[in-house]
Amino acid sequence: MTRSAPDPRRPFGRLVTAMVTPFHPDGSLDLDGAARLATYLVDEQDNDGLVVNGTTGESATTTDAEKDALLRAVLEAVGDRAQIIAGVGTNDTRHTVELARAAEKAGAHAALVVTPYYNKPPQSGLIYHFTTVADQCGLPIMVYDIPGRTGVPIETETMVRLAEHERIVAVKDAKGDIVQTAWVTRRTDLAVYSGDDKLTLPLLAVGAVGVVGVPTHLFGRRTKEMITAYEAGEVARALELHHELLPVFEGFFRTQGVILTKAALMLQDLPAGPVRPPLCEVGPAEIARLREDCAAAGLTLGDAVRAAAIEAHALTTHNLGVDQ
Repeated sequence: MTRSAPDPRRPFGRLVTAMVTPFHPDGSLDLDGAARLATYLVDEQDNDGLVVNGTTGESATTTDAEKDALLRAVLEAVGDRAQIIAGVGTNDTRHTVELARAAEKAGAHAALVVTPYYNKPPQSGLIYHFTTVADQCGLPIMVYDIPGRTGVPIETETMVRLAEHERIVAVKDAKGDIVQTAWVTRRTDLAVYSGDDKLTLPLLAVGAVGVVGVPTHLFGRRTKEMITAYEAGEVARALELHHELLPVFEGFFRTQGVILTKAALMLQDLPAGPVRPPLCEVGPAEIARLREDCAAAGLTLGDAVRAAAIEAHALTTHNLGVDQ
């Protein structure tokens, strides 16, 4: 299977997963694991694209060299049959440009650029930031709007301005304001991707084209089925799937999403490994709840032996506050 030409209406397809970054038990980068996980996500979970080095990929605690190595490993594994979107966002415009250029050099197909976090720039600063990155690299840009993390929403008028740039083609929408999303789809040609799994179906109703998901690590095929069912006019079937998946749409985020995603992947004997501090492993109670959430969505996580081993590891690291 080879990567098909992007559809301008949905340049990254319908289903994109914000991929975790696998680490070895000692916390070092697991490039072989990353290649295997990417292959699983594309071939088994039917992903059209992957975000590499996003926040779910623990980009805050990986070095620029690690980001480059990870991106290249994923591109080599699946870049011929999936859209690989490099997370390059920081709260420093100059550094973001450097990462975007490095991603372009590595062969990434697009860049995900989050709103600069912590320093809370005004809307004019956001316009400068996003357009500067788009001006100084040749990649299509997906803007990432997540004010709960960054402290600043991208206002609709700002989105309209950004949409005028030929390389700003999409937005990952985790704003949680469906009315404003509707105005964006009414007033621009930006491809809107849900950045909040539980809001994917409602956002489709106001013009979104897909999702950049996290539970899609294990529930990608059914999430994609939900999207295609809605687009085919099978709204009742789409709602049925939404209801089936709702326990994991919420459950994967009972704590920071990457923590429980990695726990779920390890229970399925898939590459993941530990998280890096200041993130830390959850305890057995949280893992038990994760197993319940997945079971409610129709997936039994792992066998009893593997589950006991992972839960014991989680208890140790949770109590000690360190990775083993």
